[in-house]
Amino acid sequence: MKAADTMDLVRYENPAEGVARVVLARSEKHNSLNPELIFAIDEAFGQAMADDSVKVVILSADGRNFSAGHDIADTVEDYQRKMQDISPRKSGWSGFQEPGVHGWYASEKEGYLESARRIRNFSKPTICAVKGKCIAGALIYAWVCDIIVAADNALFSDPVVDFGVSGVEWLAHPWELGARKAKEFLFTADSWNAAEAHRLGMVNHVVPLDELEAFTLAMAAKIARKPAFALKLAKEAVNKTLDIQGQQNAIDQAFSLHHLCHQQNFRVFGYGMDTSNLPSMASAPKKAG
Repeated sequence: MKAADTMDLVRYENPAEGVARVVLARSEKHNSLNPELIFAIDEAFGQAMADDSVKVVILSADGRNFSAGHDIADTVEDYQRKMQDISPRKSGWSGFQEPGVHGWYASEKEGYLESARRIRNFSKPTICAVKGKCIAGALIYAWVCDIIVAADNALFSDPVVDFGVSGVEWLAHPWELGARKAKEFLFTADSWNAAEAHRLGMVNHVVPLDELEAFTLAMAAKIARKPAFALKLAKEAVNKTLDIQGQQNAIDQAFSLHHLCHQQNFRVFGYGMDTSNLPSMASAPKKAG
């Protein structure tokens, strides 16, 4: 399967002048993230990047929930095979089917870390519209967007510490929540509602569910009326400030610790390259995060 064949997993729209909307369309699986969906998102953002008439991109979702996080129905072997088949290799990584740590690290490096980094560094402003649950890996896609608008029914959580992993692959928690609340979020694995996320500064606006689409589109249309070059440089200036503060280095370091946890779970529980002997979902998932 090639990346272009995955586009039915997202819907690409132009709902207003200067605005593109990328809609997660795997609602029957609560928009859980598998390699096909990850690269469909990547392709859709590439389409928006290539279109100079697009000045703002909205990321939203069909169904009740924004996303249930990584699809753990796939074994690591399945995931690596899919990565080999559909990865556009934009990051320069390869070796997705290599045995042991090599293949697993390469797959997650490209599939999660680098695909997230591409959206984070996407030159045009991005807005994420979140409704319902936004769990673990789904946080990555919200956090790499410039603005987050949440419906009043949104719930945010990262429960992967329960599964023996230090956090999702893009560990932006301290930047989004502050250090102490980031630790609480990870340690407790509690779900936090939209109001709490807004109080902590993670979310820009909270709106009634039935107003989420209209509110987000109105904001995007307002931004799209600004000069494109000024928007790009304003975004770059803020992102570079975070870079100078060490955000990218911290996320890269956390990704290495994430993989240390995987190796610990492989040694203790025996999951990793072969997931058939997992003790239980509660103690060690097929693919945490």
